Amino acid sequence: MSYLTPLRLHFAGKFQASPSTVNNNALHFNNATFQPSDQRREAGQTDGWWNPSGDALFRLAECKVTSAFRDGMPVSEDPVLTMRIADTDRKAPGKMADLDPEQQMVSEIWGLEVRICTDDGKNLLRGEYETTAFTELWARDIVDLSNPVGDSKFSAVYQTVLTNVEWFDTSSSPFLEELRKSTDDSELSIKFNVDGYDMTWGSPFFTYGRIVGTIGPQRKNEPKRFTLGRHLMPNLDGNGNPIGQIFFCPAVVDKRTARIIIDAGNALPTNGIGGPQLDIGNVWMAYRKGAQWQSVGEIDYLKPEWYSNTAGVVALPADRTLTRTELAEIADSPIALFAQSKGAPPPPQPAISEPENGQYVRADRFVFRLNPGEQAEVELWATQWGRPQPGAPVTLTADPSGLQAGTGWPNVAVPLDAISFPPTVTCDNAGRATFSIKASPPNNPRCYIDGQVYGVRPLPAGILSDYPVNPWDFVSLLVWDQFVPDDPITWYGSLQPIFQQYANLYPVMQRFLDLSSFDSICANLQILCLAFGLNMDNPNSMPVTRDLSASKRKAILKWLTTLDADGKPALGTPKPNGECPTAPSGDAGPATLSPQMIARGGKEAAMLRRKGAPNYGASTEAQ
Repeated sequence: MSYLTPLRLHFAGKFQASPSTVNNNALHFNNATFQPSDQRREAGQTDGWWNPSGDALFRLAECKVTSAFRDGMPVSEDPVLTMRIADTDRKAPGKMADLDPEQQMVSEIWGLEVRICTDDGKNLLRGEYETTAFTELWARDIVDLSNPVGDSKFSAVYQTVLTNVEWFDTSSSPFLEELRKSTDDSELSIKFNVDGYDMTWGSPFFTYGRIVGTIGPQRKNEPKRFTLGRHLMPNLDGNGNPIGQIFFCPAVVDKRTARIIIDAGNALPTNGIGGPQLDIGNVWMAYRKGAQWQSVGEIDYLKPEWYSNTAGVVALPADRTLTRTELAEIADSPIALFAQSKGAPPPPQPAISEPENGQYVRADRFVFRLNPGEQAEVELWATQWGRPQPGAPVTLTADPSGLQAGTGWPNVAVPLDAISFPPTVTCDNAGRATFSIKASPPNNPRCYIDGQVYGVRPLPAGILSDYPVNPWDFVSLLVWDQFVPDDPITWYGSLQPIFQQYANLYPVMQRFLDLSSFDSICANLQILCLAFGLNMDNPNSMPVTRDLSASKRKAILKWLTTLDADGKPALGTPKPNGECPTAPSGDAGPATLSPQMIARGGKEAAMLRRKGAPNYGASTEAQ
């Protein structure tokens, strides 16, 4: 059940995410064609886009607990209601990183620490945010036409666990005492929505956005990055947009409180960027009883401060409990959300609902970086009507539809034989299965970009072509090439192109050192040895984008620590500039982007470059 339990707290506030946008353009990875203008803040994908000096920070700001629930009932007069949700008080802030310039739709948060504390900073608990990526991105704001393109109108979700949770003195809070006793393995479940992102240079809230979230207990033997429950999927129109203006969302049937707990936090549109919920009429939950839909209750989403106080999580029915008969009927029937505009006739079909057979399959961890010879151990779960499905057969297919290529960019997902995995897998009695994706060297198909990106999608076996599939539910992989440095390793022999690429793509480093300069490197050997030697989940790890293979990292560390008589790493002899052969160009996405789209870039531009997945409200002007 994860965070969707009768025991949970909600919080709201701001987040900051300041990625570098120079590396959003795959062509910027080509050292041979890179220009100084590619680092400037300009309205153009051939420049540095909107935040070229981004430092990859991810932080929480002004986040406060807005409500808490025990046994499904709101808590009052508990000190937890005065608490803050904060990030670290003892180390560097978290970092955000894309997997690859051609898979920017799974931006991960690394090294974040989350605390519950008092206004004066006294900690009640502290946990390490287990790395995960966002999912289910969509154009949530469909009203504010003054900002028709760009990431500001988008919303997405992050769900994972807080690990190694440290508990301090919680004796004054009955809620936290119960939360402490109810969770397993020093972990807590955390899920939050992000939207209302400010991309406007010069704004006082530049790189900030709105965040609302939920924290609850984490149980053993359940996934960490999604909810083991009922999964509702929207009916889509021909452009891949939700018909009923309601997006994907999970729910659980809680038998103990005899209610359905649904998370509509990322499912309902807003009236303006980061604004209140858009009035789309009455929204209610129902379950199918025979050929009819039986109402369970309405979501009071237009109530003032509803979103910040609940993070969109509600229990239905609100004014009663479900009867035993209702619970029995719901156990094996689809549940759905309907929306009816004022004065309109009842809709003939729900806006979102479970599949007809109630089946759902998803991998828990869904982003992997692999060196040649390594393999990803992917754990997936199959459910039916929200319950684990014993012995469920699952089909596994290569699926590049969520990756981003485009005319002029290197192609993705080739060669396919660089990854191997079984065509099917069968779940155990707990509805759980693990399969391996093995990586081989892709042999540099993208020339100036290390390795290749791939997608693998698990689906219930034997589904029909019209089965409602969540396009976000696939596994993304970056498979690096094998890097063999010169012997001995020298600056000019192997490493200068690597450092030059970092100097090009992350101009923020120029505040500290010039990565393209041998002398600057030599003047900062100690700090570079530390940064390159840290674990990837350390917020001080170098590189901040987590895009160095193990073989490159090993070669860099060896070079930094093997010093000549002058106390410097080996310089070597300059080599003629070799030209990178032309990488095969992708055939997906628009050949060009409109001036407005170019001005913004970001996730919307990446979404429009996907090879075949729905755009969910992204601008269609460039297509």
